[in-house]
Amino acid sequence: MNCKHLLLFSALTTFAACDKNSEAITKDDDTTDDSKVEGSVYPAGSIVWKKDTTVILKDHFLVEKNKSLYIEEGATIIASNNEVKPEIIVLGNLYSMGTNENPVTFTVEESSKGDRFSRDWGGIICGYDSKEVYMNYTTIEYCGALTTENSLSFKNQLFKTETGEGVPAFHFCNPDGKFIITNSTFYNNAEDHIYITGGKSIVANNSFICSGYDGGEAINYKSECLADIAYNLIYDANTNGLKLSNAGFTFTQSVLNCYNNTIVNTGWRRPKIKGGSIWLEQNIVANMYNNLIADCRWGIKESTEAGRAANSVITPNFYFASTDAGVNQMRASEADGILNGDNDIISSFAGDKDPLFRNFTQQSEININVGGNVEGAPAEFNKEWSFRLSAGSPALHGGNTSFSRHFANEAIEMDGLKDIIGNNRFNSPAPASYFGAFGE
Repeated sequence: MNCKHLLLFSALTTFAACDKNSEAITKDDDTTDDSKVEGSVYPAGSIVWKKDTTVILKDHFLVEKNKSLYIEEGATIIASNNEVKPEIIVLGNLYSMGTNENPVTFTVEESSKGDRFSRDWGGIICGYDSKEVYMNYTTIEYCGALTTENSLSFKNQLFKTETGEGVPAFHFCNPDGKFIITNSTFYNNAEDHIYITGGKSIVANNSFICSGYDGGEAINYKSECLADIAYNLIYDANTNGLKLSNAGFTFTQSVLNCYNNTIVNTGWRRPKIKGGSIWLEQNIVANMYNNLIADCRWGIKESTEAGRAANSVITPNFYFASTDAGVNQMRASEADGILNGDNDIISSFAGDKDPLFRNFTQQSEININVGGNVEGAPAEFNKEWSFRLSAGSPALHGGNTSFSRHFANEAIEMDGLKDIIGNNRFNSPAPASYFGAFGE
C-alpha cells in the first residue's frame, strides 16, 4: 500500500494517518512532527496533520501548552471509538487550514451517522491558556459526548467540572486569547455548536445546522468576550440560534456585534421560555443589526429578571412568520421579554413580508411549538436549499451599515500563521444593507 503511516503517542493519545481512501494502520516509529523536516514553514515542535490525510482518533488527543497543531487542507479526522468517545483538548494552539475546494473535516465512522445525535466524540475543547485558534473551511459534526472520569476535558477541569455533562463541538475560554471561525460548517452536534467564555473573535460566513438533542444553542457566548458575529446561517438550533449572556463577568464586559445572520426554524424542539431565535441575559451588551429571523419559536427575547444592558441595540432586524403563532410570538411583549425595535420589518399576519428565499420549502405541517425530537420538528436540512433572496424580496433593503465593529480597522492577528497561509491579519466583514447572510 502506497501510504504514509503515522502514529503519535502523547499521554493519552493514539491515532493513525494515511492517504485518503487507504486503510489507516499503525506504525509506531513515525511522527507527525513535520516541523523537523528541512525547509518546513512550521514552528519547531509543531504537530502537523498533512494535506489529504486521514487521521483516526481512537483515544483522546492532547495539544500540550505552548504547542501548536496545524491541520492542512483536505485532512479528515475520524473519531473511531464509541466507548472512549475521543476529545481533542487544545492547551496550546490549533490552526485548521481548509479551503473551499478542499475543506478539513472532523467526523465519525459512517456507521454512526444514522443517528444525528450519536454523541460518538467530544469535540474540540480549548484550555485556559490556549492563545490562538483558526478554523477556515472546516466541518465539525456529530459531537456532544457525555463526559466520564476518563474524559480528558474532565481530567483537565475544562468546560464542565462534573461527569455526565455533554460537551460542545467547540469551546474557547481564555479571555486573553483569540480565535477565528470562518467559512465552516457545524452539523448534527448534540450540544452547543460553539460555547465561548472568553477572548476576541470573529465568527463569520459559517453554517450552524441542527444543534442540541434536548438543549443546546448554535452560538453561545458568556462574559469576557469581544466578538463580531456575521453572515452566518443557523438552522434548527434546539434552543436558540444565539444565546448571549454576560454571566461569569470578572474583568471584561462582553460586547457582541451580531449582524447579517439568517436564523431559520430554531427553538421548535425546546418548549421553554428561552427556546427561540436570540436570547439575551445578564447585562449583555448585544448589538443586533440586519438579522433575518424566519419561522422561529420566538423573536429576539430577553430574560425578564436579568435582561440585556441598556446600551444594547436591537434594531433593525427582519422577522418573518408563516403561521399565526409565529406572528404572535414575535410581537413585542414586556411581560414575556419579547423585543422589537422601531426600524424592524416584521410580519403583520401569517405569510406577510415573505423574504422569498431562492430555494427553501418549509414543511407543510409547521408547528413552531411542537417541542422535542418528534414528528413536526424542523425538517432535516437539505443541502440543495438556498437562503439567498430573490428579486423583489422585502428583505433586500432597510439594513444599517453605519455601526461600528470591533475588528473593522483593528485586525485580529494570528501569530502562528505568519508566513504560512499568506495572511495572518483578519478583519470582520463589512455589514450589508440587506437582511440576513446572503443577499440576492
